[in-house]
Amino acid sequence: MPQKLIVEALGTLILVLFGCGSAAIGGAAIGFTGISMAFGLAIVAAAYGLGAISGAHLNPAVSFGMVAAGRMSAGDAVQYSIAQIVGAILGAGALYLIASGSVGWTGGLGQNGYGGGYLGEYSLSAALVFEAVMTFLFVTVILGATGTGSATGFAGLAIGLTLAAIYLVGINVTGGSVNPARSIGPALFVGETALSQLWVFSSAPLAGGLAAGTLYRAGLTRASCETCHRRKKTSGPPLKRGGLFLLITMFSPRSRDSPY
Repeated sequence: MPQKLIVEALGTLILVLFGCGSAAIGGAAIGFTGISMAFGLAIVAAAYGLGAISGAHLNPAVSFGMVAAGRMSAGDAVQYSIAQIVGAILGAGALYLIASGSVGWTGGLGQNGYGGGYLGEYSLSAALVFEAVMTFLFVTVILGATGTGSATGFAGLAIGLTLAAIYLVGINVTGGSVNPARSIGPALFVGETALSQLWVFSSAPLAGGLAAGTLYRAGLTRASCETCHRRKKTSGPPLKRGGLFLLITMFSPRSRDSPY
């Protein structure tokens, strides 16, 4: 477990440093699309680089979604979440040291928010709905892409692209969170409004993740054994799936502990 916790912290550091860093340092140059891709690519990098060790949850909403789905114990999820928050704080701290070295830095670290003065100035209800629904969809994709019958080697890519799509829709709404740890790290350094609104970006994603796990455990979003068997029969030998499948599979080690 210590190795897994270290890796969860490291992976969340990568997510915050790359994702929030793209907003704080390069946001004016790359825009919402560039920021969205940075978050998505950070997930892809962590999934393929670290997923074989810990599963690369990098997100308390994902870990507790796994609990609700029956794929993780509550005790392990608590430990994962603590490690993820520590990693997010370390990532935000590193980003603070980098960004504050510029005379043009305005004090932002890619923190989340809503309401007057924040990006699209969306309401509290809009922020709650967005974060809960998008986290539900995100965790549903994760559970499906890493569950029985999923295509080996492609989960990290599917999850990363899903997160990028969520950010494309939601940066103007809340800055894009779907992850309590990602929100906590920057908020601790920015303070004030970011801290006072932190409850939204903790409660709504956790609710969405738990709902996704509950539906998965009930079998509503989980592939049945019959479906998986039929898929295996019709998919053909691995050599017939094309060079891209083989290339990704060759360089995507899959351990018993990894959903990727």
